[in-house]
Amino acid sequence: MYQFPYADVLENSPKAARERERQVFERCLELLRAASEKGPTSMQSIEALTFARRMWATLLEDLASPENALPKELRAEIISIGLWVIREAEDIRLGNKTDFKPMIEVTTALYEGLQ
Repeated sequence: MYQFPYADVLENSPKAARERERQVFERCLELLRAASEKGPTSMQSIEALTFARRMWATLLEDLASPENALPKELRAEIISIGLWVIREAEDIRLGNKTDFKPMIEVTTALYEGLQ
């Protein structure tokens, strides 16, 4: 599989890039909901937390790039949200928290913003 910088993909096809973003958020939400149903020590939890961390790591990398066209203030706000999600996922993984609902709500809100 070929990997291209996200900015290059977005520049070539903004509509296709937005659709891929939407699909990634949908998948993340599916996994988080399944993990919420099965519990924080389930295999579904491991899969959901890993996916969410990877998704956010990719988004954070793009948001931190000087080539990112979003306004700096918006980028900073989304970066703060992403860092929170990653910390929340780590707290669940470590057993410090058990509730997926806040992550699901935040991810849903961002997903709906992509519509």
